Amino acid sequence: MQMRPCRAEIDTQSFEDNYRYLNSLAAGGAELLAVVKSDAYGHSLALCAPAAVRAGALWLGVTSVEEGVAARGLCPDARILVMSGCFPGQGADLVEHGLTAVVWENWHLDELERAARASGVGSLPVHLEIDTGMSRQGVGPDELNPLLARFGSGSALHLEGVLTHLFAADETDGRANDAQIARLDASLEQIAAAGLARSATGAEWLSVGASAALLNGETGRISALARRWGMQAMLRPGLALYGAAPQFVPDEPAAVAAARARLKPVLSWKTQVVGVRTVPAGAVVGYNGTFVATEPMRLALLAVGYADGLDRRLGNRFSLLVRGKRAPLAGRVSMDQTVLDVTEIDGVQAGDEVVILGSQGSETISAFEHAEATGTIPWEIFTRIGPRVRRVGVNSEP
Repeated sequence: MQMRPCRAEIDTQSFEDNYRYLNSLAAGGAELLAVVKSDAYGHSLALCAPAAVRAGALWLGVTSVEEGVAARGLCPDARILVMSGCFPGQGADLVEHGLTAVVWENWHLDELERAARASGVGSLPVHLEIDTGMSRQGVGPDELNPLLARFGSGSALHLEGVLTHLFAADETDGRANDAQIARLDASLEQIAAAGLARSATGAEWLSVGASAALLNGETGRISALARRWGMQAMLRPGLALYGAAPQFVPDEPAAVAAARARLKPVLSWKTQVVGVRTVPAGAVVGYNGTFVATEPMRLALLAVGYADGLDRRLGNRFSLLVRGKRAPLAGRVSMDQTVLDVTEIDGVQAGDEVVILGSQGSETISAFEHAEATGTIPWEIFTRIGPRVRRVGVNSEP
């Protein structure tokens, strides 16, 4: 069936190139877990998870057990980390599909131990998250020892990994990173003192930091900490895999600027012109008459609206690309349609391609530009592109 012409083109070759480039930045120091949670940041899990594996990723990171099950169907041999943990009743599915849960609550361990026993699994790997100061998920220092006591000889649970999240890795003064890594080191000392087997800590993986930490050269420090405790370092890039480098404050390090130039955008969001009309001076455009033509104007109707993820706040204050030029939005963004002022662009007609996010000719509209116009961040721009916007693989393997 012919579909509505509003689509997101996903360049899987660029995704693979980005993974290989990021892996080169960590070469010899850390394993990379490819974060494909939230439907691969809105880029399509079905397209990006296999691309990550083709590029050499051994680990994939997802939000939930449901996403993990979907990823397992796509990538039967990958290690899949459920980064937001499991919920009551999900242990059996996690075990059945060979997923690895992040844990930090006693009830997580209860759920997984019951599932392991019921399935006859003798050793179930889990990764323990340490709260080093973000106060989101993870076990704090005061609650750590009682949780470690659960990993005794009578438990089916195997402490395979320890992780934390650096909440301000894009702040170039590094003070937050320093404090968090110091807290992590102290927690690793507690873990080692618990007498767990295999290495000083009992865990094989130390997972610290996302795209910002990797691009800003934190791999060496994280790897040194991992070696100190007999572990292997792991970093978890997300945004950079999709071709965007986080913005650093107050100043961007040279290494990040170089990476920004090297990364390739993966997603282009496009639609078409439905029709073009000429309106006289004084014509009202869109809901509540927020735009009134000051002269005879040519307006192009587009097949995209806020139900597709185009932020309503962009009306009258943002431009899209048509025929290689920027055309301003005229009036409010509607649920399913949007109007462009194409008075100054010759020849615009029904069927012309319009770029919402991406490049056309010499012009580019980035996720950062969308984010700045709406007071948010590129992560949200990508992930709120609606499910009715088809994700179409380009430069993909058949």
